Amino acid sequence: MTSKGQTTVPKEVREKLGLSEGAQVEWIVEDGKATVKPRTRRAVDLIGLLGKPPNGRHVTIEEMDEAIAEAVAERFERSTQE
Repeated sequence: MTSKGQTTVPKEVREKLGLSEGAQVEWIVEDGKATVKPRTRRAVDLIGLLGKPPNGRHVTIEEMDEAIAEAVAERFERSTQE
């Protein structure tokens, strides 16, 4: 362990966990044992990622679903016209 508390993950472990440079891991400490596992993003981790809406208006899930459905329908219509 370095003076900054850093350790090296052995190549075999990185390969088994599918870790590459920049990967995030999560430490879990229970009963005097530490476990480390790959960290996957949760939806809550993405809150605020894009900043505030450009028009300042928040939309509901239903409005998002409707907009996505319209975009898919438009894309399908364009693809069948080509």
